[in-house]
Amino acid sequence: MTPVHPAPRSTPRPTARPTTRAPRRLAAAGLSLGLLAVGVPAAAAAELPGVDEVVSSANLRQIANVPKQGPFATQTAFGTDMAFQGDLAYVGNYEGFTVYDIAEPEQPRIVSQVVCPGSQNDISVYGDLLFLSTDSSRSDSSCSSVPQAATVESSWEGVKVFDVSDPASPRYVSAVETKCGSHTHTLLPDEDSRTAYLYVSSYSPAPTLPDCAPPHDLISIVEVPLDAPEQASLAAEPVLFPDGGFAGGPHPDGTSTRRATEGCHDITVYPAKDLAAGACMGDGVIMDISDPLAPRVIDRVQDPNFAFWHSATFNDAGTKVVFTDELGGGGAATCLPTVSDEFGADAIYDITGAGDDRALERRSYFKIPRDNGTTENCVAHNGSLVPVQGKDIMVQAWYQGGISVWDFTDSSEPEEIAFWERGPLSQTELVLGGSWSAYYYNGHVYSSDIQKGLDVLTLKDPATASARSVHLDRLNVQTQPETGERGGGHGWGRDGDRGHGGHGGRGDGGRGWPRG
Repeated sequence: MTPVHPAPRSTPRPTARPTTRAPRRLAAAGLSLGLLAVGVPAAAAAELPGVDEVVSSANLRQIANVPKQGPFATQTAFGTDMAFQGDLAYVGNYEGFTVYDIAEPEQPRIVSQVVCPGSQNDISVYGDLLFLSTDSSRSDSSCSSVPQAATVESSWEGVKVFDVSDPASPRYVSAVETKCGSHTHTLLPDEDSRTAYLYVSSYSPAPTLPDCAPPHDLISIVEVPLDAPEQASLAAEPVLFPDGGFAGGPHPDGTSTRRATEGCHDITVYPAKDLAAGACMGDGVIMDISDPLAPRVIDRVQDPNFAFWHSATFNDAGTKVVFTDELGGGGAATCLPTVSDEFGADAIYDITGAGDDRALERRSYFKIPRDNGTTENCVAHNGSLVPVQGKDIMVQAWYQGGISVWDFTDSSEPEEIAFWERGPLSQTELVLGGSWSAYYYNGHVYSSDIQKGLDVLTLKDPATASARSVHLDRLNVQTQPETGERGGGHGWGRDGDRGHGGHGGRGDGGRGWPRG
């Protein structure tokens, strides 16, 4: 059993109203997730917010909410990831996707909803095209498909392409099947060749699955001609782990496991740096992507406290990576006094060296400094940079742990500067919910809540004030824009080219508990 050495816990700056919640008590070495069934002490539980009660720091406030509607309003129609272009937000849902007009952030409105079932409908947008991931086995690639066992060879999973030149009436264009489906995908646009490359992450192979048999140590790369998206095709299947990757093993909590590497969960590309970071179940990697069809692993690490490498975010300089650990798969209450601050947390890695000698060096962990209840799923999840020149600040979703804004400019001493959260969906049972993704876009924080729909928040803090002057034409968070050197950003393609035209993100896909 690996001993646990908890990192110092950070607290909000004076600009934020101190939380009245009970502080997290660090777990002793070896405390297990088996203790999640044990309620928090009565004194602490009394300080937890009530059902749907909103608590926040003074510098992060909600200004709008649009509830899930129509066929997306059921409890099992989970809201998922987001992408932005101009004055529009595109939000995935297990049942399809919604287009919102966010020209007035205080009054967002629904432009259209597209019913196209297939978890988790991870989403990205580029010009007139929208891309959607399907990671649940379906009878075919159409939006009228029905669930069909993955053991049936004709079953389909992969990437769908839509034309969104008319946001009020998106049009299905094409689809590409990929091995083990498409849990998430990452857009890598190349304006020189008028091509959108999609790095498809998928996992959970099994010998009984004809389209997802082991070994699965690869990613799929889908090639979409921007001027002929109906010709989208599978272009490459590069193997990232020729040795099979991390073999898996016990987790130091005593009951969980550290997942073996059988593919990747998510990849973030930084086109301006020809660099990518992959969160690949049991491994974290950085890659050279100067040849988009042949990404090359530069360095690879494991973390003894990580159960499942989930996602990655570069700082603007490309000198750090924040990796997240989705302990419990997004469906467990891990923000408890019985769970170490190094479990289900972020890990901040500096990138040292240059060229092929670059290496990942872990400096610290970050976890929200508030306790949640045993009926609240809570763990580190999707977030983005807040574009502040000279600082490394991130806004991040923690499911029912809410939204946290935190500063990792000092890699060894991260600190939270703002937070916002709702109370539990239930005080008697764990109902999957909370913020799936929380991203900063053109002056506001947008959150896709699994059950509550789209939230819009305003962040007013001296540390982040300059971010309000940064305007992006487009934001696909896993296609990281460079903002600091220009003092602005434009949703750049490769080599700094502007994106094409256009109008003014992650469930276990039918293979277990929905993993985001």
